[in-house]
Amino acid sequence: MRILDLGAVPHRGIDAHGSTGFQVGAFGIAAETHLVMVRLRAGGVIGRHPAAGRQLLVVLDGDALVSGSHGDAVAIGPGKAAVWEPNELHETRTTSGLVAMVVEGELDLSTPGEQVDPGDV
Repeated sequence: MRILDLGAVPHRGIDAHGSTGFQVGAFGIAAETHLVMVRLRAGGVIGRHPAAGRQLLVVLDGDALVSGSHGDAVAIGPGKAAVWEPNELHETRTTSGLVAMVVEGELDLSTPGEQVDPGDV
């Protein structure tokens, strides 16, 4: 077993798409999937852009105001996740700051109450 200190993952600043206070740090990759940690400072924004593939944003700490192609913002917090489909325009904002994990690429995601792998009983 290994323990990953996700807070120690090196991050780099991103300002593309009008983003502010946004840092990203990669910590895993599979054939068609990337795992990254993102940080947004209080008042920060990940500007509206198309998802490269299916994208899952899992809030670990703080608050997020997320929107997809319809532009209607939804507030989510720790234990909640947003899913965007490939090429879907989306944006993430925060009031108090945000730490989240993003998984993007070839993902099969279940719906609530459904199992992806029936063997996981």
